[in-house]
Amino acid sequence: MPLAPKSLPDVEHPGTISDPLVIREQLHRLLAHPLFANSKRYPALLAYTVEETLKGNAAELKERSIGVEVFGRVPTYDANADPVVRITAGEVRKRLSLYYYDSTHSGEVVIELPLGTYVPVFRQPDSPVETPVVEIQDPEPDAPKSDPMMQIALPVPTAMPQPAPPKTARGRWLLTGALVIAGCVAGVFVGMAVKPAPVPEPPSNTDRFWEPFTSSLNPTTFCLGEPAKNIDMDSIDSFEAPVNLPADSQKLYVRLHLAGLFALADVTTLTRTAAALEVRHKAFRVVPASEASFAQLREGPIVLIGAFDNIWTLRVTQKLRFGFESKDGVALIVDRKSQKETTWATAWDLPYQKLSRDYAIVARIHDSTTGQPVIIAAGISEEGTEAAGEILYNPVYLNSLLAKAPLDWEKKNMEAVIETQVIEGHSGPPNILAVETW
Repeated sequence: MPLAPKSLPDVEHPGTISDPLVIREQLHRLLAHPLFANSKRYPALLAYTVEETLKGNAAELKERSIGVEVFGRVPTYDANADPVVRITAGEVRKRLSLYYYDSTHSGEVVIELPLGTYVPVFRQPDSPVETPVVEIQDPEPDAPKSDPMMQIALPVPTAMPQPAPPKTARGRWLLTGALVIAGCVAGVFVGMAVKPAPVPEPPSNTDRFWEPFTSSLNPTTFCLGEPAKNIDMDSIDSFEAPVNLPADSQKLYVRLHLAGLFALADVTTLTRTAAALEVRHKAFRVVPASEASFAQLREGPIVLIGAFDNIWTLRVTQKLRFGFESKDGVALIVDRKSQKETTWATAWDLPYQKLSRDYAIVARIHDSTTGQPVIIAAGISEEGTEAAGEILYNPVYLNSLLAKAPLDWEKKNMEAVIETQVIEGHSGPPNILAVETW
């Protein structure tokens, strides 16, 4: 029997929901969705935190208590050495964002797990805020004189004293000559001082490519993938990375998992592409993919860096012609308009040092779901991402891409597949393989 909602968190805004029946119905929808149904840890943590909050035990939702009750850890376990609760909560937040990112769920009750807490929040779906329109009317030309705003006394201009005309014809000629000489001298000095205004240079292709971002009044969000968080927590107990193996025998997927919080190539791409905004003094922010909420992505332009370690890149490219897939032990870029399977692929178990070629997607689109312009630089591996980023800031490679696009490319969405040779772990110049505009 449902408990009374007296123990729910204090209402923070009018959209907060406190009906346990409504909240539990939404919880069941979430748990039945593939984002949660195909896992063990994520639905367990979500269901536990929601039920405990409804029971009035929100104050007891701490990392250690969740580790004991949900994941079977002993009460004295070291939470720093075993961050299962923090990592799982981060994945739950990411999957909740992905669930509500889908417009088919736009009218459903929202269950959130805010950063910094394990206490969920329940609220109504966001509704559009109408901006009041203020009309400013000009005062009527025949406003009555009694209007105090029309009774401001204006100074009456007085006649300027006119110089006395010369009394003689000789005086008039002298005055005329003096004025002519003065005018000529003034004209010479004005001609020397006034220079023609320089003709502004036309905007470069780089300026035109980034224009939707540099002209936006809102900050751009750079969303980076997180290789270390790409490991499925359901199999973490059985996953043993061969960290002691030499680099040349490490598999590609192991190298990606061990790359740290951010891949070096992603950070390199970030610093180089952000220069397009920095030189114009435009604001931007950087967020990890697991912490980027749908609400944040709706606030302004978006730059997605990385592919298989960035859930938002995978989500956005699902709707495009070219996208990323992983099947039969192979990571590849697919062409959804072609019946033939592409050769833009890399085996996950390929020794990292034997990687000789990588593939990536570069795109500039207007995402209908977020309503924002989006730029994508994402490779199958790090080298592909770095090569894709090079197109975004190097005019030579950007021009080679735009040469394959129609003349009115600025008004269109654009997506391209590139390849790059990899030599000793470094990417070579990007080569354009396919371009799609619409």
